Amino acid sequence: MEADQQNLITKEKDLPVSKGRIKGNRIAIKKGLTEVEKKCVMAEELGHYYTGTGDILDQSSVSNRKQELRGRIHAYDRLVGLMGIIDAYRHNCSSIFEAAEYLNVTEEFLNASLCYYKARYGVSVLVDNYIVYFEPCLGVFEFL
Repeated sequence: MEADQQNLITKEKDLPVSKGRIKGNRIAIKKGLTEVEKKCVMAEELGHYYTGTGDILDQSSVSNRKQELRGRIHAYDRLVGLMGIIDAYRHNCSSIFEAAEYLNVTEEFLNASLCYYKARYGVSVLVDNYIVYFEPCLGVFEFL
């Protein structure tokens, strides 16, 4: 729906390398993906639409790698975010599988977002009255 609101044309295609690609106002999503995979790919492609410029396929370029990361970060924050991690905890999710299912993302996407948040925030981060730990494993604790 958001892609339509932005006048973006979205189609499923046989993509040989990636799961998604945006060029101008056209987004291609790889055929055969599950609905959850499509959601994750679409969030990243929209992230590229909002944060990127030009063709970034050549990932040997530092500038292109930075743009790729910006698109992914947009997707991580949009579909997971620190509050999403806390919400999964509050809904008694006790594994990555359960948290991914609760957040309606793939385990791969959730794990990638957690790696990003760990790199960004370090071992832990304080959010409102919660502390989210990324090491030694994911954990959420509430301050009473």
